Amino acid sequence: MAGLQHSVVIAAPPERVFDVVADVERWPERIPTVDSVERLDDGPLAVGSRTRLRQPRFSPAVWTVTELTAGKSFTWESKSPGVTVIAAHDVEPHADGSRLTLALTASGPLAGIGWLMTRSLIKRYVETEAASVKAAAEKD
Repeated sequence: MAGLQHSVVIAAPPERVFDVVADVERWPERIPTVDSVERLDDGPLAVGSRTRLRQPRFSPAVWTVTELTAGKSFTWESKSPGVTVIAAHDVEPHADGSRLTLALTASGPLAGIGWLMTRSLIKRYVETEAASVKAAAEKD
């Protein structure tokens, strides 16, 4: 299994940060590493919700929410032949507002080689996502 984790402190209350990170339909306007988002079901994110995400240099991927704690965290996963990717988005209170932690793991028979080929790009994307959520949450 391969993975990474990145945290950022945000000068906004946890509820605001979670609202920004869970509003995946607005990711393309807020996060430059996301080209488009297509929700495949209606309503707010919930366990079982599916979203098609397009990012530069990656094939479109369908992400399915596997865990959700309202106002605090959600985890989703995407499967392709030989690889399962799990991405977690966790928000917790911090003395200066909130701490957002993004974590990504890849597993499966092709995960190792895939990780070697994409690790630095994924790291930049995760860091950019965290910085973009921070900017959006602190803006309002």
